[in-house]
Amino acid sequence: MAKAVKLADIAQKLGVSTVTVSKALSGQKGVSEEMREKIMQLADEMGYVKNIATEKSQGRKSYTIGVAVAERYVDENKSFYWQLYQMTSQKALQKNCFTMMEVVDYETERMHRLPKMIEENKAEAIIIMGSFKVEYVQFLRSNIHVPMVFMDTIGCDGNCDAVVSNNMMGAYQMTNYLFEMGHERIGFVGTRLATASIDDRFFGYMKSAMEHGMKPREEWLIDDRDRETGRYDFERFLNLPKNNMPSAFFCNNDITALAMIQKLQENGYQVPEDISVVGFDNFQADLFNQIGLTTYAINIRDMTRRVVHIILRKLENPDYSTGVYMIAGRFIERESARRVGPPVPFV
Repeated sequence: MAKAVKLADIAQKLGVSTVTVSKALSGQKGVSEEMREKIMQLADEMGYVKNIATEKSQGRKSYTIGVAVAERYVDENKSFYWQLYQMTSQKALQKNCFTMMEVVDYETERMHRLPKMIEENKAEAIIIMGSFKVEYVQFLRSNIHVPMVFMDTIGCDGNCDAVVSNNMMGAYQMTNYLFEMGHERIGFVGTRLATASIDDRFFGYMKSAMEHGMKPREEWLIDDRDRETGRYDFERFLNLPKNNMPSAFFCNNDITALAMIQKLQENGYQVPEDISVVGFDNFQADLFNQIGLTTYAINIRDMTRRVVHIILRKLENPDYSTGVYMIAGRFIERESARRVGPPVPFV
């Protein structure tokens, strides 16, 4: 059995006192934000888990945190947002807090009704996970009066507390990679205006395209879902160009990348021999049993840790605010993209 990590173990590695570590992990004053961040990160890396029974005996308060997510994101048995919620719940439990998730159905969103956990005062704070329609987000912000943080979305105008992956720069890096591999014709797969994340990734793609002098053709910009419901509809929307096919596609997420690879194979193309495909998220990599997918991994661990940290600080101090906090991910190279020529230079 692995030895439990103690405060003294963390303190020794950083050269600080156990009191400093205790204050940082419990959100108390007297520790700089830079040191608090270092301590929290090291505690996560070492697998430190708080002794909840001890904290209760010391009178530290426990909170119930609600997590609201749109129905369209959890239709499937395995979902990126299930994974995001599970890790958020684990991080909250380490802080002596408990979470409850409510799936907001289409009717509730359309009729502008509050989540049940808010109506019934069951949650002392709420995390809005993933995008909702702009009008519904405005309704929530006007009618929810408990601490609120957005996760994997910036809300409707960015003027709120939110934790997101750096989608634009991640997509910019992925598209730059394809240009570096010699691709001069690169398509984008994802329904624009369906979610803020897709739009940010499209902007990153366009930034790279402009910097390399590529003018994307409209038929290279392929939808993957219904814009109103947000539901995937690959049979309806993945329409391949009839002429002047791109040599590579950047897909807004890995599920779409898998569908695109299957679509290409059905039409007689081989990946990556004929066409390269890259994704985003690094989610459900095990689905790609025929080929490893080159992708951009979202740092879920840091996102959930930061969200829980912010929500607890807001519970302790209603005036606490961070604005939009972006978490960088990392590039993962596998076999789904290949070099086709010398690097395409920046203009």
